[in-house]
Amino acid sequence: MAKVIMVQGTMSNAGKSLVVAGLCRIFKQDGYRVAPFKSQNMALNSFITKDGLEMGRAQVMQAEAAGIEPQSIMNPILLKPTTDKGSQVIVNGKVLGNMPAKEYFRYKTRLIPDIVKAFQRLEEQADIIVIEGAGSPAEINLKENDIVNMGLAKLVDAPVLLVGDIDRGGVFAQLLGTIMLLEEDERARIGGLIVNKFRGDKTILDPGITMLEERGGIPVTGVLPYLHIRLDDEDSLSERLSDHSKGVVNIAVIRLPRISNFTDFSAFERIPGVKVSYATRPGELADADLVILPGSKNTIGDLKWLRESGMEASIYRFAQDKPVMGICGGYQMLGELISDPEHVEEGGTIRGLGLLPVETVLQGQKTTVQVTGAFEKLEGFFSCLSGQRLEGYEIHMGDTVISGEEKSLVKLGGDREDGAIHGDVCGSYVHGIFDKGEIAYLIAKALADRKGAVLKEPEEADFKAYKESQYDLLAAEMRKYMDMDAVYAMLREAAV
Repeated sequence: MAKVIMVQGTMSNAGKSLVVAGLCRIFKQDGYRVAPFKSQNMALNSFITKDGLEMGRAQVMQAEAAGIEPQSIMNPILLKPTTDKGSQVIVNGKVLGNMPAKEYFRYKTRLIPDIVKAFQRLEEQADIIVIEGAGSPAEINLKENDIVNMGLAKLVDAPVLLVGDIDRGGVFAQLLGTIMLLEEDERARIGGLIVNKFRGDKTILDPGITMLEERGGIPVTGVLPYLHIRLDDEDSLSERLSDHSKGVVNIAVIRLPRISNFTDFSAFERIPGVKVSYATRPGELADADLVILPGSKNTIGDLKWLRESGMEASIYRFAQDKPVMGICGGYQMLGELISDPEHVEEGGTIRGLGLLPVETVLQGQKTTVQVTGAFEKLEGFFSCLSGQRLEGYEIHMGDTVISGEEKSLVKLGGDREDGAIHGDVCGSYVHGIFDKGEIAYLIAKALADRKGAVLKEPEEADFKAYKESQYDLLAAEMRKYMDMDAVYAMLREAAV
């Protein structure tokens, strides 16, 4: 049986995902086979495994930290919001269907056997499983039939580390309030508290830590500093949105209301002098050198938003003399027409931006596959990518056809073609298309060359090497500021 430890938080964005990733890397460095687990994840960032199954990106990130291949059993239930009141429900990597929140709340206990089975399969592969909770265990309206926080901790008999976010303020109220709202047996599961995202002199905080331990009756296992580490978790987009600084090269990603897989653009952020910003207003494109339309969980709805917000006209003007790129749903939007005869989204037919000579028909069958290939011989701005090898994955519910004599953007394995290019506008279904080799740097350098600017190469050869350095940095900082002896003691006590 694998040893188990669980990380829960006082709220979303407290830092659970990164703490789990750091523990996974530490345990790996210490010689253990370690795996992450999250029974239920709600996110629009997803990934496709080698066997074509869909899972949340946070567990992919944690699997990378653990040095293992991502598997859908690490995230048996994935909820992808389609509206404010409903989600697409994915179980064991496959679409179960769309459900309103109330219906899913009643249904979810029927998924407990799937959670248990996935966890048991993971136990066969690991010495230690690090579990991530969701939101807060003290959300009393959701405690009934809980399958992701204390309900799961009881199910697998896991000790708990509780994380609070001091950067937002009120961390003592967060932690003590959470403890007070738990049942006695739930409080007994918490073996340690973590104060996360601390800035400043810790000696000033020490009296508060003493009071926290006295009133909560639970030791503080660590005070983690605000770590300037670039790793993607479910909440990392929120921090990016507040940064409006400019770089040598500026890439504007359209922040669609249902934006998905914003992790596609992380490869640019490691390049010195490149700034990725998320735009919601036409004026925010003024200083951009490249505009990217990202993926969307509701392509038709987000296309209507582009039209109503004035962003469509702004993107069209931008494309007259600067490059534009679309990924997945963004690629569909750049085309001439999107049809939805099966009511996959909103039904009907809608005109696209008309910047690419393609038409899309949305279909109920979801494409989920990993891909490899290479860029075609291209002209114009994107000629810098000609022949470059790529890797990635497709997640979409639609078929897109190129009209006329226009060429595809990339050639994939099995002689498949993907994407389209017309002048300096292109699009592709491939998520992760910028991650391999120098693709992101070649685009950034070409943008810098257009404006006569100089761009330094990133220190790491590729994005994977960069992420490895970030996982090691995260582990080193956590070892410095966390009582790992206490964490290992929790594991030993739980295994008795």
